[in-house]
Amino acid sequence: MSPPHTADKERLHKEGVAIPAWLERLVDLLRGAPRDRKSLLKLLQSAEVRELLDRDALDMIEGILKLAGKQVRDIMVPRIRMVTVRADDAPEEVLMAAAASGHSRLPVLRESPDSVLGILICKDLLDYRSTPELKKLKLADLVRPALFVPESKRLGILLREFRSTRSHMAIVVDEYGGVAGLVTIEDIIEEIVGEIEDEHDPEREEAIRALGDDHFEVQALTSIERLNDFFDSELDNEEYDTVGGLVLKGFGRMPKVGETCDYRGMHIVVKKADKRRIHAVEIRWLDNKRENDNEVREDPPADDWAAD
Repeated sequence: MSPPHTADKERLHKEGVAIPAWLERLVDLLRGAPRDRKSLLKLLQSAEVRELLDRDALDMIEGILKLAGKQVRDIMVPRIRMVTVRADDAPEEVLMAAAASGHSRLPVLRESPDSVLGILICKDLLDYRSTPELKKLKLADLVRPALFVPESKRLGILLREFRSTRSHMAIVVDEYGGVAGLVTIEDIIEEIVGEIEDEHDPEREEAIRALGDDHFEVQALTSIERLNDFFDSELDNEEYDTVGGLVLKGFGRMPKVGETCDYRGMHIVVKKADKRRIHAVEIRWLDNKRENDNEVREDPPADDWAAD
């Protein structure tokens, strides 16, 4: 519905139709017809200063306006952070994974991470929790079709698609058809109203936590750029974006907790990991830390790594 003009307002008043006072004031303010989104934002901010809008309303309007310029890749949960289960996992294991993650929906994979069978709504599995059928159950019988979207899809369009398909989660695919991550309707809503936390959200751990002199615990999702800033180092961030990716590259496989390796002056110990991903590592700088061995190289040679 378009904002009422002066003639329309007079007609509506004669017909006894009440127009909210805040809407009338906002319409009066917008008569200047902003030329672009930037001038519109300034106008709305001016409305907040003049108490025509409250701060919460302005924040949500700004979130909606910014939403139009964002793509799925800007907010998606990257593949390395996805909590998934496999179609041949035992139902008891899936229930444990759901409880540990606090997620109500889990992508179900076939043989590889790029082969998504569908989405499991955990409530469907919980219905069988105390029944003899649980052990005989196959996840494939409960999986619902997955919604696949490209990284480049606009968030406003995806929000409408979520509503029309009554979906809450979508699998994000890259230009080659591989799985790049996932996005939920909650992720989009948080772009409008701010972060929504519940009792299942884990407390945020420090990305880099000092354990002693030149001895640190580092979360695997910490970016190489942040690591370089923190340590004043020059590790290459072209081939891998995170510490977890760097360590995976060094081992050439998924390492186990306790396994160690050395890389360009760092002694790295895998502290937290499961069979699918690394969660945290310990880094201790050796005597020659952050010296000339950290120069940026286009493709770090294999002998940069020394795994125990």
